[in-house]
Amino acid sequence: MKIAGIVLAVVALLAIAFAVKAMQTGEKAPPEGTPAPDFTLNSQDGKPISLHEFKGKWVVLYFYPKDFTSGCTKEAHNFQRDLALFERKNAVILGVSVQDENSHQQFCTKEGLNFKLLADTKQAVSSSYDSLMDFAAARLSARHTFLIGPDGVVRKVYLKVDPEKHSAEVLADLAALQQSGTGK
Repeated sequence: MKIAGIVLAVVALLAIAFAVKAMQTGEKAPPEGTPAPDFTLNSQDGKPISLHEFKGKWVVLYFYPKDFTSGCTKEAHNFQRDLALFERKNAVILGVSVQDENSHQQFCTKEGLNFKLLADTKQAVSSSYDSLMDFAAARLSARHTFLIGPDGVVRKVYLKVDPEKHSAEVLADLAALQQSGTGK
């Protein structure tokens, strides 16, 4: 009986290790100081949005797993709460997940979001930012953020994000980068 218990414990530990490894991403994310990979994705209103359109502005490019989930809703609400502060700092917020435009439209309407959510239905952009994870039987965008300078260069990478505090964290880092003159 003890051997069976040990075998079950080992199998459980291996399953947990496999699940954690499947969710780890970001090892190949664009590092700070390198050009941000350009892309074009449709927003919640069906219009194409390209990263290069925002040259001269700071971009908070945040990837999130799924519309209407608790952590993603909290993170989006906090970015919405701080939107005017970001705009005063010449920054735009772009959210990216693998859901389609219709899901993003419903999410924005229900949650009162006024910034762009981009539909990465082919998972290409999430993949190019190494922000794609396997979760159960689904592939979702991982909760990562890239703060991109007006020069199109990645200035800050966030691979461990607390949805509750993240908007304030990015806002503080943005202020520090602007004060130091980085990314002009």
